[in-house]
Order: sequence, then C-alpha cells, then structure tokens
Amino acid sequence: MNTKVPMTPEGHKQLQMQLKNLKTVERPKNVRDIAEARAHGDLSENAEYHAAKERQGFIEGKIAELNSKLARAEVIDPAKIKTDRVSFGLQVTLVNLATEEEVTYQIVGEDEADIKSGKISVFSPVARAMIGKEVGDEIEVRAPGGIIGYEILDIQCPGS
Repeated sequence: MNTKVPMTPEGHKQLQMQLKNLKTVERPKNVRDIAEARAHGDLSENAEYHAAKERQGFIEGKIAELNSKLARAEVIDPAKIKTDRVSFGLQVTLVNLATEEEVTYQIVGEDEADIKSGKISVFSPVARAMIGKEVGDEIEVRAPGGIIGYEILDIQCPGS
C-alpha cells in the first residue's frame, strides 16, 4: 500500500520519536528480558520467556508500522498554506447553528487526531465537510444524532 499519509511536521516528529524510543529503549530492554527469562531454564513452562517473546512481536510489529507510515508520510506545513479556504493543517472555528456553541479544530493526520486537543482527522466527517470551504460558508455534518449545521467563522494557521 503506497498511499501517502498526510501529517503535520509536529505529527511526523512524534512518530519519529516513537520509533526512536522503540528501537533504542524498548527493543534493547526486551532483548535483556528474553535473555534473563531464558536463563531460568526450561522454556516450555517459562511464562516470563513467553511474555517477553510476545512483547518482542508487538515491538517489531509497531516498528514496522511506524517505518511504513514514515516512508509514506506527506508532511504538510500549515504555515505555508493560504488561509482563504479550509485545508489540511489549518485551524478552523465553527459555530453550531442550532446551539450557537463555538468549537475550534485543527485538521490533522489520522495518527495525530485527538479530539480533547481540538485535533480532528482529515478523514473525519467534520473535516471532510469543511475542506475547501471559506469563512461564512455553512456546512452540514452527518452525526449519529442527525445532521448538524455549522457556519465557518475563522480559518487560520495554528499558533497565529
């Protein structure tokens, strides 16, 4: 699968840090755990050994996953994007037309999404409805409770 994975520079850096931690901290610790468990003798009934080997599989799988994502990463710097239309990486303030509640979201890659931090995936229904729209445009988002209408109040680069 060669599909590009959009992410912000911050998200790219976080994945690189996770990968470095797995390779330089978690993997060596796991190798020591396996060696220590192996020293306890009979491996057929050695729960520590089997747990360490299972952990090794998890670590190696995660390393492969992160390597793949980083290889396919399309790093998009929000600072270089025009703010006249909603686009990946930008921060958008919306008002719910029914409740008049304002919310602000940054559109980020899947691995960066964290609703508590106001970061939503570019593939989420809200982000998909906003992409390409301008300040003053109204959007409709299909939610489990029905259709929710929003108006776009502001589009800006995060941190500005």
